[in-house]
Amino acid sequence: MSDTRLFPGQVFIQTVLEAAETKDTMSRRIKGPYLMRAAMAGLLIGILYVAHYQIVATFTDLGGVDFSGVGKILGAAVFGWALVFIYLTKSELLTSNMMLTSVAVYHRRITPSRQLGILSLCLLGNALGGLVLALMLKGSTIVTGGLLEAMQHSVDVKLGYTTSMLGLSDLFFRAVLCNLLINIAMLVVYNGYLKDYLAIIISMLSAVFLFVFLGLEHSVANTVLFMVVGLQGEVAVGAAALNVGVALLGNFVGGGVLIGFYYAFLNDPRRGRTTD
Repeated sequence: MSDTRLFPGQVFIQTVLEAAETKDTMSRRIKGPYLMRAAMAGLLIGILYVAHYQIVATFTDLGGVDFSGVGKILGAAVFGWALVFIYLTKSELLTSNMMLTSVAVYHRRITPSRQLGILSLCLLGNALGGLVLALMLKGSTIVTGGLLEAMQHSVDVKLGYTTSMLGLSDLFFRAVLCNLLINIAMLVVYNGYLKDYLAIIISMLSAVFLFVFLGLEHSVANTVLFMVVGLQGEVAVGAAALNVGVALLGNFVGGGVLIGFYYAFLNDPRRGRTTD
Protein backbone atom coordinates (compact mmCIF):
# COMPACT_ATOMS: atom_id res chain seq x y z
CA MET A 1 0.00 0.00 0.00
CA SER A 2 1.38 3.44 -0.94
CA ASP A 3 2.59 5.95 1.60
CA THR A 4 0.10 8.51 0.31
CA ARG A 5 -2.82 6.25 1.24
CA LEU A 6 -1.46 5.46 4.68
CA PHE A 7 -0.24 9.00 5.30
CA PRO A 8 -2.52 11.31 3.28
CA GLY A 9 -1.07 14.54 4.64
CA GLN A 10 2.15 14.47 2.63
CA VAL A 11 1.24 17.56 0.61
CA PHE A 12 0.62 19.43 3.84
CA ILE A 13 3.97 18.34 5.29
CA GLN A 14 5.98 19.22 2.18
CA THR A 15 4.31 22.60 1.76
CA VAL A 16 4.85 23.46 5.41
CA LEU A 17 8.49 22.34 5.33
CA GLU A 18 9.18 24.55 2.31
CA ALA A 19 7.50 27.51 4.04
CA ALA A 20 9.39 26.90 7.29
CA GLU A 21 12.75 26.68 5.52
CA THR A 22 12.01 29.94 3.71
CA LYS A 23 11.20 31.64 7.00
CA ASP A 24 14.36 30.23 8.55
CA THR A 25 16.47 31.61 5.69
CA MET A 26 14.75 35.00 5.79
CA SER A 27 15.10 35.35 9.56
CA ARG A 28 18.85 34.63 9.32
CA ARG A 29 19.89 36.42 6.13
CA ILE A 30 17.48 39.36 5.87
CA LYS A 31 16.39 40.04 9.43
CA GLY A 32 15.24 43.59 8.64
CA PRO A 33 12.69 42.65 5.96
CA TYR A 34 11.54 39.67 8.02
CA LEU A 35 10.99 41.93 11.02
CA MET A 36 9.06 44.35 8.80
CA ARG A 37 6.82 41.52 7.54
CA ALA A 38 6.13 40.56 11.15
CA ALA A 39 5.44 44.19 12.05
CA MET A 40 2.83 44.38 9.30
CA ALA A 41 1.09 41.34 10.78
CA GLY A 42 0.97 43.03 14.18
CA LEU A 43 -0.40 46.21 12.62
CA LEU A 44 -3.12 44.28 10.77
CA ILE A 45 -4.06 42.33 13.88
CA GLY A 46 -4.37 45.63 15.76
CA ILE A 47 -6.47 47.44 13.16
CA LEU A 48 -8.96 44.60 12.83
CA TYR A 49 -9.06 44.09 16.61
CA VAL A 50 -9.95 47.75 17.11
CA ALA A 51 -12.62 47.41 14.41
CA HIS A 52 -13.99 44.39 16.27
CA TYR A 53 -14.32 46.39 19.49
CA GLN A 54 -15.87 49.33 17.65
CA ILE A 55 -18.59 47.04 16.32
CA VAL A 56 -19.16 45.56 19.79
CA ALA A 57 -19.40 49.07 21.28
CA THR A 58 -21.76 50.30 18.57
CA PHE A 59 -24.25 47.48 19.04
CA THR A 60 -24.08 47.59 22.84
CA ASP A 61 -26.11 50.80 22.82
CA LEU A 62 -27.77 51.07 19.42
CA GLY A 63 -30.59 53.59 19.71
CA GLY A 64 -30.89 52.87 23.41
CA VAL A 65 -31.37 49.14 22.80
CA ASP A 66 -28.79 46.51 23.73
CA PHE A 67 -27.86 44.47 20.65
CA SER A 68 -24.59 43.29 22.19
CA GLY A 69 -25.16 39.73 20.94
CA VAL A 70 -25.35 40.98 17.36
CA GLY A 71 -22.26 43.11 17.92
CA LYS A 72 -20.36 40.13 19.26
CA ILE A 73 -21.21 38.08 16.16
CA LEU A 74 -20.40 40.84 13.67
CA GLY A 75 -17.23 41.85 15.52
CA ALA A 76 -15.95 38.27 15.49
CA ALA A 77 -16.70 38.02 11.77
CA VAL A 78 -14.80 41.22 10.99
CA PHE A 79 -11.72 40.28 13.02
CA GLY A 80 -11.30 37.15 10.91
CA TRP A 81 -10.13 39.30 8.01
CA ALA A 82 -6.90 39.96 9.92
CA LEU A 83 -5.72 36.41 9.22
CA VAL A 84 -6.82 36.69 5.59
CA PHE A 85 -4.92 39.95 5.06
CA ILE A 86 -1.83 38.56 6.80
CA TYR A 87 -1.86 35.46 4.58
CA LEU A 88 -2.43 37.36 1.34
CA THR A 89 0.22 39.99 2.10
CA LYS A 90 2.78 37.33 3.08
CA SER A 91 3.18 38.91 6.49
CA GLU A 92 4.59 36.95 9.42
CA LEU A 93 2.30 36.00 12.31
CA LEU A 94 3.74 34.34 15.38
CA THR A 95 0.88 31.93 16.07
CA SER A 96 0.82 30.29 12.62
CA ASN A 97 4.63 30.16 12.59
CA MET A 98 4.46 28.06 15.76
CA MET A 99 2.90 25.28 13.71
CA LEU A 100 5.21 25.66 10.71
CA THR A 101 8.42 25.62 12.72
CA SER A 102 7.27 22.68 14.87
CA VAL A 103 6.78 20.53 11.76
CA ALA A 104 10.26 21.57 10.61
CA VAL A 105 11.76 20.66 14.01
CA TYR A 106 10.06 17.25 13.93
CA HIS A 107 11.59 16.55 10.50
CA ARG A 108 14.95 18.00 11.59
CA ARG A 109 14.96 20.70 8.94
CA ILE A 110 15.64 23.26 11.66
CA THR A 111 16.87 22.93 15.24
CA PRO A 112 14.83 23.85 18.33
CA SER A 113 17.17 26.80 18.89
CA ARG A 114 16.44 28.06 15.36
CA GLN A 115 12.73 27.64 16.03
CA LEU A 116 13.10 29.80 19.12
CA GLY A 117 15.04 32.37 17.10
CA ILE A 118 12.41 32.56 14.36
CA LEU A 119 9.53 32.81 16.82
CA SER A 120 11.31 35.40 18.97
CA LEU A 121 12.04 37.63 15.98
CA CYS A 122 8.47 37.22 14.77
CA LEU A 123 7.08 38.12 18.20
CA LEU A 124 9.26 41.22 18.30
CA GLY A 125 8.04 42.28 14.88
CA ASN A 126 4.40 41.63 15.74
CA ALA A 127 4.79 43.73 18.90
CA LEU A 128 6.51 46.56 17.02
CA GLY A 129 3.67 46.68 14.51
CA GLY A 130 1.19 46.82 17.35
CA LEU A 131 3.17 49.60 19.00
CA VAL A 132 3.17 51.65 15.80
CA LEU A 133 -0.61 51.32 15.65
CA ALA A 134 -0.96 52.18 19.34
CA LEU A 135 1.08 55.36 18.81
CA MET A 136 -1.02 56.37 15.81
CA LEU A 137 -4.23 55.80 17.76
CA LYS A 138 -2.80 57.82 20.65
CA GLY A 139 -2.38 60.73 18.25
CA SER A 140 -5.99 60.49 17.08
CA THR A 141 -9.45 60.55 18.66
CA ILE A 142 -10.42 57.08 17.37
CA VAL A 143 -10.15 55.24 20.69
CA THR A 144 -12.60 57.23 22.80
CA GLY A 145 -16.07 56.86 24.26
CA GLY A 146 -17.74 53.49 23.86
CA LEU A 147 -14.81 52.01 21.95
CA LEU A 148 -12.38 52.76 24.76
CA GLU A 149 -14.86 51.42 27.31
CA ALA A 150 -15.23 48.16 25.36
CA MET A 151 -11.47 47.74 25.05
CA GLN A 152 -10.90 48.62 28.71
CA HIS A 153 -13.51 46.06 29.75
CA SER A 154 -11.70 43.42 27.70
CA VAL A 155 -8.38 44.37 29.30
CA ASP A 156 -9.94 44.04 32.76
CA VAL A 157 -11.25 40.57 31.93
CA LYS A 158 -7.91 39.43 30.50
CA LEU A 159 -5.92 40.76 33.45
CA GLY A 160 -8.44 39.17 35.79
CA TYR A 161 -7.18 35.76 34.67
CA THR A 162 -3.80 36.52 36.23
CA THR A 163 -5.12 36.95 39.79
CA SER A 164 -5.39 33.24 40.64
CA MET A 165 -4.11 29.82 39.60
CA LEU A 166 -7.59 28.91 38.42
CA GLY A 167 -7.63 32.03 36.27
CA LEU A 168 -4.21 31.25 34.81
CA SER A 169 -5.39 27.73 33.98
CA ASP A 170 -8.46 29.23 32.28
CA LEU A 171 -6.23 31.61 30.30
CA PHE A 172 -3.85 28.81 29.30
CA PHE A 173 -6.53 26.50 27.91
CA ARG A 174 -8.28 29.38 26.15
CA ALA A 175 -4.95 30.10 24.45
CA VAL A 176 -4.48 26.42 23.54
CA LEU A 177 -7.88 26.29 21.85
CA CYS A 178 -7.32 29.63 20.13
CA ASN A 179 -4.23 28.56 18.25
CA LEU A 180 -5.54 25.10 17.62
CA LEU A 181 -8.38 26.72 15.66
CA ILE A 182 -6.07 29.10 13.80
CA ASN A 183 -3.75 26.32 12.73
CA ILE A 184 -6.55 23.95 11.80
CA ALA A 185 -7.42 26.64 9.25
CA MET A 186 -3.78 26.86 8.13
CA LEU A 187 -3.56 23.08 7.88
CA VAL A 188 -6.58 23.11 5.56
CA VAL A 189 -4.95 25.88 3.51
CA TYR A 190 -1.63 24.03 3.18
CA ASN A 191 -2.94 20.50 2.56
CA GLY A 192 -3.73 21.12 -1.09
CA TYR A 193 -7.45 20.36 -0.95
CA LEU A 194 -8.60 23.97 -1.30
CA LYS A 195 -8.18 25.08 -4.91
CA ASP A 196 -9.47 28.66 -4.86
CA TYR A 197 -9.04 31.72 -2.68
CA LEU A 198 -12.72 31.90 -1.72
CA ALA A 199 -12.50 28.53 0.03
CA ILE A 200 -9.24 29.57 1.73
CA ILE A 201 -10.80 32.82 2.95
CA ILE A 202 -13.89 31.05 4.28
CA SER A 203 -11.67 28.60 6.18
CA MET A 204 -9.69 31.40 7.81
CA LEU A 205 -12.74 33.51 8.62
CA SER A 206 -14.49 30.55 10.21
CA ALA A 207 -11.56 29.65 12.46
CA VAL A 208 -10.99 33.20 13.70
CA PHE A 209 -14.73 33.79 14.14
CA LEU A 210 -14.89 30.78 16.46
CA PHE A 211 -11.97 31.81 18.63
CA VAL A 212 -13.16 35.42 19.00
CA PHE A 213 -16.80 34.47 19.59
CA LEU A 214 -15.78 31.93 22.24
CA GLY A 215 -13.52 34.44 24.00
CA LEU A 216 -10.30 32.51 23.43
CA GLU A 217 -6.88 34.06 23.97
CA HIS A 218 -4.43 35.14 21.26
CA SER A 219 -1.03 36.30 22.52
CA VAL A 220 -0.36 38.80 19.72
CA ALA A 221 -3.86 40.30 19.82
CA ASN A 222 -3.57 40.64 23.59
CA THR A 223 -0.18 42.33 23.27
CA VAL A 224 -1.57 44.92 20.86
CA LEU A 225 -4.68 45.47 22.97
CA PHE A 226 -2.61 46.13 26.09
CA MET A 227 -0.41 48.63 24.24
CA VAL A 228 -3.35 50.48 22.70
CA VAL A 229 -5.26 50.79 25.98
CA GLY A 230 -2.07 51.41 27.96
CA LEU A 231 -1.22 54.47 25.88
CA GLN A 232 -4.78 55.76 26.26
CA GLY A 233 -4.86 55.31 30.02
CA GLU A 234 -3.22 52.76 32.26
CA VAL A 235 -2.60 48.99 32.20
CA ALA A 236 -0.84 47.00 34.91
CA VAL A 237 2.39 46.05 33.14
CA GLY A 238 3.21 43.04 35.30
CA ALA A 239 -0.24 41.50 34.94
CA ALA A 240 -0.24 42.21 31.20
CA ALA A 241 3.17 40.55 30.79
CA LEU A 242 1.96 37.51 32.74
CA ASN A 243 -1.14 37.30 30.57
CA VAL A 244 0.91 37.41 27.37
CA GLY A 245 3.43 34.90 28.73
CA VAL A 246 0.77 32.33 29.61
CA ALA A 247 -1.04 32.99 26.33
CA LEU A 248 2.20 32.41 24.42
CA LEU A 249 2.70 29.07 26.13
CA GLY A 250 -0.90 28.04 25.48
CA ASN A 251 -0.75 29.19 21.86
CA PHE A 252 2.39 27.13 21.33
CA VAL A 253 0.76 24.02 22.76
CA GLY A 254 -2.33 24.55 20.60
CA GLY A 255 -0.53 25.35 17.35
CA GLY A 256 2.95 23.93 17.76
CA VAL A 257 2.19 20.72 19.63
CA LEU A 258 -1.45 19.77 18.93
CA ILE A 259 -1.25 20.71 15.24
CA GLY A 260 2.44 20.94 14.27
CA PHE A 261 4.03 17.97 16.04
CA TYR A 262 0.77 15.99 16.04
CA TYR A 263 0.23 16.09 12.28
CA ALA A 264 3.94 15.72 11.55
CA PHE A 265 3.83 12.46 13.51
CA LEU A 266 0.58 11.29 11.88
CA ASN A 267 1.97 11.86 8.40
CA ASP A 268 5.45 10.44 8.91
CA PRO A 269 5.88 7.52 6.45
CA ARG A 270 9.03 6.39 8.26
CA ARG A 271 6.82 4.86 10.94
CA GLY A 272 4.98 2.73 8.38
CA ARG A 273 8.20 1.29 6.97
CA THR A 274 9.35 0.00 10.36
CA THR A 275 6.46 -2.49 10.47
CA ASP A 276 7.05 -4.09 7.05
